[in-house]
Amino acid sequence: MIVFRYLSREVLMALTAVSGVLLLIIMSGRFIKYLAQAAAGQLDPGVLFIIMGYRLPSFMVLIVPLGLFLGILLAYGRMHLDSEMTVLSATGMSDRRILGYTQGPALLVALLVGWLSLWVAPAGVVKTQQLFNEQDAMTEFDTLSAGRFQSLGRQAQRVTYAGALSQDRTELQEVFIAERSDPGDPASLSVLIAESGRQQMNPDGSRYLVLENGYRYDGNPGAADFRTIEYDVYGVLLPKPEVVTEITDREAMPTRELLGQDNLRLQAELHWRMALPLLVPIVAFFAVPLARVNPRQGRFLKLLPAVLLYMAYLALLISARGWMEAGRTPAWLGLWWVHVLFLAVGVALNLRTLTAPSAPRGGAHAPA
Repeated sequence: MIVFRYLSREVLMALTAVSGVLLLIIMSGRFIKYLAQAAAGQLDPGVLFIIMGYRLPSFMVLIVPLGLFLGILLAYGRMHLDSEMTVLSATGMSDRRILGYTQGPALLVALLVGWLSLWVAPAGVVKTQQLFNEQDAMTEFDTLSAGRFQSLGRQAQRVTYAGALSQDRTELQEVFIAERSDPGDPASLSVLIAESGRQQMNPDGSRYLVLENGYRYDGNPGAADFRTIEYDVYGVLLPKPEVVTEITDREAMPTRELLGQDNLRLQAELHWRMALPLLVPIVAFFAVPLARVNPRQGRFLKLLPAVLLYMAYLALLISARGWMEAGRTPAWLGLWWVHVLFLAVGVALNLRTLTAPSAPRGGAHAPA
Protein backbone atom coordinates (compact mmCIF):
# COMPACT_ATOMS: atom_id res chain seq x y z
CA MET A 1 0.00 0.00 0.00
CA ILE A 2 2.94 2.36 0.56
CA VAL A 3 4.08 1.89 -3.04
CA PHE A 4 0.50 2.21 -4.31
CA ARG A 5 -0.04 5.48 -2.42
CA TYR A 6 3.31 6.81 -3.62
CA LEU A 7 2.61 6.02 -7.28
CA SER A 8 -0.93 7.39 -7.04
CA ARG A 9 0.27 10.59 -5.41
CA GLU A 10 2.92 11.16 -8.09
CA VAL A 11 0.43 10.55 -10.90
CA LEU A 12 -2.34 12.68 -9.38
CA MET A 13 0.04 15.57 -8.66
CA ALA A 14 1.28 15.54 -12.24
CA LEU A 15 -2.33 15.21 -13.44
CA THR A 16 -3.36 18.28 -11.45
CA ALA A 17 -0.46 20.38 -12.73
CA VAL A 18 -0.89 19.41 -16.38
CA SER A 19 -4.68 19.73 -16.33
CA GLY A 20 -4.43 23.14 -14.67
CA VAL A 21 -2.13 24.45 -17.39
CA LEU A 22 -4.24 23.00 -20.22
CA LEU A 23 -7.45 24.29 -18.66
CA LEU A 24 -5.98 27.77 -18.32
CA ILE A 25 -4.94 27.81 -21.98
CA ILE A 26 -8.27 26.58 -23.34
CA MET A 27 -10.42 28.73 -21.08
CA SER A 28 -8.33 31.79 -21.93
CA GLY A 29 -9.02 31.27 -25.64
CA ARG A 30 -12.73 30.79 -25.05
CA PHE A 31 -12.86 33.79 -22.68
CA ILE A 32 -11.29 36.00 -25.35
CA LYS A 33 -14.05 34.93 -27.75
CA TYR A 34 -16.78 35.80 -25.25
CA LEU A 35 -15.00 39.05 -24.42
CA ALA A 36 -15.09 40.04 -28.10
CA GLN A 37 -18.84 39.35 -28.13
CA ALA A 38 -19.25 41.53 -25.04
CA ALA A 39 -17.25 44.31 -26.68
CA ALA A 40 -19.56 44.10 -29.70
CA GLY A 41 -22.60 44.44 -27.46
CA GLN A 42 -23.81 40.88 -27.97
CA LEU A 43 -23.20 39.83 -24.36
CA ASP A 44 -23.50 41.52 -21.01
CA PRO A 45 -19.96 41.73 -19.51
CA GLY A 46 -21.41 40.78 -16.13
CA VAL A 47 -22.25 37.24 -17.23
CA LEU A 48 -18.88 36.33 -18.78
CA PHE A 49 -17.52 34.56 -15.71
CA ILE A 50 -20.87 32.84 -15.11
CA ILE A 51 -20.78 31.44 -18.65
CA MET A 52 -17.19 30.28 -18.16
CA GLY A 53 -18.21 28.53 -14.95
CA TYR A 54 -21.02 26.67 -16.71
CA ARG A 55 -18.67 25.69 -19.57
CA LEU A 56 -15.97 24.42 -17.19
CA PRO A 57 -17.29 20.81 -16.94
CA SER A 58 -17.32 20.46 -20.75
CA PHE A 59 -13.70 21.58 -20.88
CA MET A 60 -12.65 19.24 -18.08
CA VAL A 61 -14.21 16.22 -19.79
CA LEU A 62 -11.62 16.52 -22.58
CA ILE A 63 -8.72 17.91 -20.54
CA VAL A 64 -8.63 15.54 -17.57
CA PRO A 65 -8.01 12.32 -19.61
CA LEU A 66 -5.15 14.05 -21.45
CA GLY A 67 -3.86 15.36 -18.13
CA LEU A 68 -3.83 11.83 -16.70
CA PHE A 69 -2.01 10.48 -19.76
CA LEU A 70 0.67 13.18 -19.62
CA GLY A 71 0.81 12.89 -15.84
CA ILE A 72 1.72 9.18 -16.05
CA LEU A 73 4.34 9.89 -18.71
CA LEU A 74 5.96 12.68 -16.69
CA ALA A 75 5.73 11.03 -13.26
CA TYR A 76 6.93 7.58 -14.32
CA GLY A 77 9.49 9.09 -16.70
CA ARG A 78 11.05 10.98 -13.79
CA MET A 79 11.04 7.84 -11.66
CA HIS A 80 12.86 5.93 -14.40
CA LEU A 81 15.47 8.69 -14.72
CA ASP A 82 15.99 8.80 -10.95
CA SER A 83 16.30 4.98 -10.88
CA GLU A 84 13.31 4.72 -8.55
CA MET A 85 11.71 2.14 -10.83
CA THR A 86 14.96 0.17 -10.75
CA VAL A 87 14.86 0.17 -6.96
CA LEU A 88 11.23 -0.94 -6.94
CA SER A 89 12.06 -3.74 -9.37
CA ALA A 90 14.97 -4.88 -7.19
CA THR A 91 12.65 -5.12 -4.17
CA GLY A 92 10.23 -7.39 -6.00
CA MET A 93 7.84 -4.85 -7.55
CA SER A 94 7.12 -6.26 -10.99
CA ASP A 95 6.07 -4.23 -14.01
CA ARG A 96 2.77 -6.08 -13.99
CA ARG A 97 2.04 -4.92 -10.45
CA ILE A 98 2.96 -1.33 -11.31
CA LEU A 99 0.61 -1.61 -14.29
CA GLY A 100 -2.16 -2.73 -11.94
CA TYR A 101 -1.41 -0.02 -9.39
CA THR A 102 -1.66 2.62 -12.11
CA GLN A 103 -5.23 1.59 -12.81
CA GLY A 104 -6.18 2.74 -9.29
CA PRO A 105 -5.92 6.49 -9.96
CA ALA A 106 -7.05 5.85 -13.56
CA LEU A 107 -10.35 4.35 -12.36
CA LEU A 108 -10.80 7.26 -9.96
CA VAL A 109 -10.31 9.72 -12.83
CA ALA A 110 -12.64 7.63 -15.05
CA LEU A 111 -15.40 7.95 -12.44
CA LEU A 112 -14.85 11.71 -12.32
CA VAL A 113 -14.93 12.01 -16.13
CA GLY A 114 -18.03 9.80 -16.30
CA TRP A 115 -19.83 11.97 -13.74
CA LEU A 116 -18.89 15.11 -15.66
CA SER A 117 -19.69 13.67 -19.08
CA LEU A 118 -23.01 12.03 -18.27
CA TRP A 119 -24.55 14.53 -15.85
CA VAL A 120 -22.66 17.72 -15.05
CA ALA A 121 -21.55 18.84 -18.53
CA PRO A 122 -25.06 18.56 -20.11
CA ALA A 123 -26.52 20.56 -17.21
CA GLY A 124 -23.84 23.20 -17.75
CA VAL A 125 -24.70 23.42 -21.45
CA VAL A 126 -28.37 23.95 -20.54
CA LYS A 127 -27.48 26.82 -18.22
CA THR A 128 -25.17 28.32 -20.87
CA GLN A 129 -27.89 28.23 -23.53
CA GLN A 130 -30.38 29.78 -21.14
CA LEU A 131 -27.97 32.65 -20.55
CA PHE A 132 -27.43 33.09 -24.28
CA ASN A 133 -31.19 33.12 -24.85
CA GLU A 134 -31.54 35.79 -22.18
CA GLN A 135 -28.79 37.81 -23.84
CA ASP A 136 -30.57 37.57 -27.19
CA ALA A 137 -33.72 38.94 -25.55
CA MET A 138 -31.89 41.98 -24.18
CA THR A 139 -32.37 45.39 -25.77
CA GLU A 140 -29.59 47.66 -26.92
CA PHE A 141 -30.05 49.73 -23.78
CA ASP A 142 -29.06 46.73 -21.65
CA THR A 143 -25.67 46.35 -23.35
CA LEU A 144 -24.91 49.90 -24.48
CA SER A 145 -21.77 51.50 -23.02
CA ALA A 146 -21.08 55.20 -22.96
CA GLY A 147 -18.39 56.54 -25.26
CA ARG A 148 -18.23 53.50 -27.54
CA PHE A 149 -19.59 52.70 -30.98
CA GLN A 150 -21.54 49.48 -30.74
CA SER A 151 -22.92 47.22 -33.47
CA LEU A 152 -26.38 45.88 -32.75
CA GLY A 153 -28.36 43.10 -34.38
CA ARG A 154 -27.16 39.74 -35.63
CA GLN A 155 -26.04 41.25 -38.94
CA ALA A 156 -24.71 44.47 -37.38
CA GLN A 157 -27.21 46.60 -39.34
CA ARG A 158 -27.27 49.31 -36.68
CA VAL A 159 -24.39 51.16 -35.02
CA THR A 160 -25.16 53.21 -31.92
CA TYR A 161 -23.08 55.66 -29.92
CA ALA A 162 -23.93 57.55 -26.75
CA GLY A 163 -21.54 60.02 -25.17
CA ALA A 164 -23.15 59.60 -21.75
CA LEU A 165 -25.65 57.20 -20.22
CA SER A 166 -27.79 57.58 -17.10
CA GLN A 167 -27.57 55.15 -14.20
CA ASP A 168 -30.91 53.51 -15.07
CA ARG A 169 -29.85 53.30 -18.77
CA THR A 170 -32.88 55.21 -20.02
CA GLU A 171 -31.37 58.66 -20.69
CA LEU A 172 -28.70 59.20 -23.37
CA GLN A 173 -26.57 62.20 -24.31
CA GLU A 174 -24.78 62.97 -27.59
CA VAL A 175 -26.55 60.23 -29.52
CA PHE A 176 -25.41 58.90 -32.88
CA ILE A 177 -27.30 56.11 -34.72
CA ALA A 178 -26.44 54.77 -38.18
CA GLU A 179 -28.74 52.11 -39.63
CA ARG A 180 -28.36 50.33 -42.96
CA SER A 181 -31.34 48.91 -44.83
CA ASP A 182 -31.47 46.66 -47.89
CA PRO A 183 -28.82 47.47 -50.55
CA GLY A 184 -31.58 47.94 -53.18
CA ASP A 185 -33.29 50.68 -51.17
CA PRO A 186 -32.70 54.16 -52.67
CA ALA A 187 -31.90 55.44 -49.18
CA SER A 188 -29.93 52.53 -47.84
CA LEU A 189 -28.30 54.48 -44.98
CA SER A 190 -29.98 56.53 -42.28
CA VAL A 191 -27.98 58.57 -39.79
CA LEU A 192 -29.53 60.15 -36.69
CA ILE A 193 -27.73 62.72 -34.53
CA ALA A 194 -29.28 64.17 -31.38
CA GLU A 195 -28.25 66.09 -28.31
CA SER A 196 -30.16 63.73 -26.04
CA GLY A 197 -32.51 60.77 -26.08
CA ARG A 198 -34.64 58.67 -23.78
CA GLN A 199 -36.40 55.33 -23.85
CA GLN A 200 -40.19 55.42 -23.74
CA MET A 201 -42.37 52.39 -23.03
CA ASN A 202 -45.98 52.40 -24.26
CA PRO A 203 -48.85 50.47 -22.62
CA ASP A 204 -49.06 48.13 -25.61
CA GLY A 205 -45.49 46.99 -24.98
CA SER A 206 -43.88 48.90 -27.85
CA ARG A 207 -40.66 50.77 -27.17
CA TYR A 208 -39.55 54.08 -28.65
CA LEU A 209 -36.30 55.94 -28.54
CA VAL A 210 -37.27 59.61 -28.32
CA LEU A 211 -34.51 61.88 -29.63
CA GLU A 212 -34.38 65.63 -29.07
CA ASN A 213 -32.69 68.48 -30.98
CA GLY A 214 -30.96 66.72 -33.83
CA TYR A 215 -30.73 65.85 -37.50
CA ARG A 216 -31.57 62.89 -39.72
CA TYR A 217 -29.69 62.11 -42.94
CA ASP A 218 -31.06 59.59 -45.47
CA GLY A 219 -29.33 58.53 -48.65
CA ASN A 220 -27.07 56.16 -50.49
CA PRO A 221 -23.30 56.38 -49.81
CA GLY A 222 -21.50 57.71 -52.90
CA ALA A 223 -24.55 59.56 -54.24
CA ALA A 224 -25.39 63.25 -53.90
CA ASP A 225 -29.09 62.89 -53.15
CA PHE A 226 -29.03 62.82 -49.37
CA ARG A 227 -32.09 64.11 -47.54
CA THR A 228 -31.59 66.17 -44.40
CA ILE A 229 -34.24 66.65 -41.71
CA GLU A 230 -33.87 68.87 -38.66
CA TYR A 231 -36.11 68.01 -35.72
CA ASP A 232 -36.88 69.04 -32.16
CA VAL A 233 -38.39 65.68 -31.14
CA TYR A 234 -38.08 62.46 -33.12
CA GLY A 235 -39.33 59.00 -32.17
CA VAL A 236 -37.67 55.78 -33.35
CA LEU A 237 -39.60 52.53 -32.99
CA LEU A 238 -37.31 49.93 -31.46
CA PRO A 239 -37.72 46.28 -32.50
CA LYS A 240 -39.06 43.88 -29.95
CA PRO A 241 -36.43 41.43 -28.68
CA GLU A 242 -36.80 37.83 -29.76
CA VAL A 243 -37.39 35.70 -26.70
CA VAL A 244 -36.25 32.12 -27.27
CA THR A 245 -36.82 29.61 -24.50
CA GLU A 246 -36.45 26.34 -26.40
CA ILE A 247 -33.15 24.49 -26.05
CA THR A 248 -32.52 22.16 -28.98
CA ASP A 249 -28.79 21.43 -28.67
CA ARG A 250 -28.24 17.69 -28.26
CA GLU A 251 -25.29 18.37 -25.96
CA ALA A 252 -27.78 19.89 -23.51
CA MET A 253 -30.08 16.87 -23.43
CA PRO A 254 -29.98 14.86 -20.18
CA THR A 255 -28.39 11.44 -20.60
CA ARG A 256 -31.56 9.63 -19.53
CA GLU A 257 -33.43 11.22 -22.46
CA LEU A 258 -30.83 9.89 -24.91
CA LEU A 259 -31.48 6.30 -23.87
CA GLY A 260 -33.63 4.37 -26.33
CA GLN A 261 -33.60 7.09 -29.00
CA ASP A 262 -33.81 6.04 -32.67
CA ASN A 263 -32.19 9.21 -34.00
CA LEU A 264 -28.60 8.49 -35.07
CA ARG A 265 -27.33 11.89 -33.92
CA LEU A 266 -28.73 11.33 -30.44
CA GLN A 267 -27.35 7.79 -30.32
CA ALA A 268 -23.94 9.11 -31.34
CA GLU A 269 -24.12 11.72 -28.57
CA LEU A 270 -24.86 8.98 -26.01
CA HIS A 271 -21.96 6.84 -27.27
CA TRP A 272 -19.66 9.86 -27.14
CA ARG A 273 -20.54 10.56 -23.51
CA MET A 274 -19.85 6.95 -22.57
CA ALA A 275 -16.65 6.83 -24.64
CA LEU A 276 -14.84 9.53 -22.68
CA PRO A 277 -14.71 7.73 -19.29
CA LEU A 278 -13.82 4.46 -21.06
CA LEU A 279 -10.90 6.22 -22.72
CA VAL A 280 -9.24 6.94 -19.35
CA PRO A 281 -8.17 3.42 -18.19
CA ILE A 282 -7.16 2.48 -21.74
CA VAL A 283 -4.80 5.43 -22.17
CA ALA A 284 -3.41 4.72 -18.69
CA PHE A 285 -2.82 1.14 -19.82
CA PHE A 286 -0.52 2.06 -22.70
CA ALA A 287 0.97 5.13 -20.98
CA VAL A 288 2.94 2.95 -18.54
CA PRO A 289 5.21 1.28 -21.14
CA LEU A 290 5.57 4.56 -23.05
CA ALA A 291 6.88 6.22 -19.87
CA ARG A 292 9.71 3.69 -19.63
CA VAL A 293 12.88 5.53 -20.72
CA ASN A 294 16.62 4.99 -20.43
CA PRO A 295 18.32 7.53 -18.11
CA ARG A 296 20.68 8.43 -20.96
CA GLN A 297 17.80 9.11 -23.36
CA GLY A 298 15.98 11.81 -21.38
CA ARG A 299 12.44 11.86 -20.01
CA PHE A 300 10.93 13.55 -23.09
CA LEU A 301 12.16 11.06 -25.69
CA LYS A 302 8.84 9.19 -25.94
CA LEU A 303 6.62 12.13 -25.08
CA LEU A 304 5.97 13.24 -28.68
CA PRO A 305 5.08 9.78 -30.08
CA ALA A 306 2.96 9.12 -27.00
CA VAL A 307 0.99 12.35 -27.51
CA LEU A 308 0.56 11.52 -31.20
CA LEU A 309 -0.83 8.12 -30.21
CA TYR A 310 -3.28 9.77 -27.81
CA MET A 311 -4.36 12.30 -30.45
CA ALA A 312 -4.88 9.46 -32.93
CA TYR A 313 -7.13 7.75 -30.37
CA LEU A 314 -9.19 10.90 -29.80
CA ALA A 315 -9.33 11.78 -33.51
CA LEU A 316 -10.55 8.29 -34.38
CA LEU A 317 -13.26 8.57 -31.72
CA ILE A 318 -14.42 11.87 -33.23
CA SER A 319 -14.37 10.39 -36.73
CA ALA A 320 -16.28 7.31 -35.57
CA ARG A 321 -18.87 9.60 -34.03
CA GLY A 322 -19.31 11.34 -37.39
CA TRP A 323 -19.53 8.02 -39.23
CA MET A 324 -22.17 6.83 -36.81
CA GLU A 325 -24.21 10.02 -37.31
CA ALA A 326 -23.98 9.59 -41.08
CA GLY A 327 -25.06 5.93 -40.87
CA ARG A 328 -21.76 4.59 -42.22
CA THR A 329 -21.28 2.36 -39.19
CA PRO A 330 -24.10 0.40 -37.51
CA ALA A 331 -25.53 1.82 -34.31
CA TRP A 332 -24.79 -1.35 -32.34
CA LEU A 333 -21.11 -1.01 -33.19
CA GLY A 334 -21.02 2.63 -32.16
CA LEU A 335 -17.64 3.74 -30.87
CA TRP A 336 -16.80 0.45 -29.14
CA TRP A 337 -14.52 -0.75 -31.94
CA VAL A 338 -12.20 2.22 -31.38
CA HIS A 339 -11.73 1.25 -27.73
CA VAL A 340 -11.09 -2.37 -28.70
CA LEU A 341 -8.52 -1.29 -31.27
CA PHE A 342 -6.51 0.86 -28.86
CA LEU A 343 -6.89 -1.70 -26.09
CA ALA A 344 -5.16 -4.08 -28.49
CA VAL A 345 -2.44 -1.45 -28.96
CA GLY A 346 -2.03 -1.33 -25.17
CA VAL A 347 -1.81 -5.13 -24.98
CA ALA A 348 0.86 -5.09 -27.70
CA LEU A 349 2.88 -2.47 -25.81
CA ASN A 350 2.55 -4.44 -22.56
CA LEU A 351 2.94 -7.88 -24.12
CA ARG A 352 6.27 -8.61 -22.43
CA THR A 353 4.94 -7.43 -19.07
CA LEU A 354 1.73 -9.45 -19.33
CA THR A 355 3.43 -12.67 -20.42
CA ALA A 356 6.37 -12.49 -18.01
CA PRO A 357 6.29 -14.97 -15.09
CA SER A 358 5.35 -13.47 -11.76
CA ALA A 359 8.35 -12.61 -9.63
CA PRO A 360 8.43 -13.96 -6.06
CA ARG A 361 7.77 -11.47 -3.31
CA GLY A 362 10.97 -10.09 -1.91
CA GLY A 363 12.73 -9.67 -5.26
CA ALA A 364 16.41 -10.57 -5.40
CA HIS A 365 16.46 -11.50 -1.71
CA ALA A 366 13.55 -13.94 -1.92
CA PRO A 367 14.30 -17.58 -1.11
CA ALA A 368 14.81 -19.91 -4.06
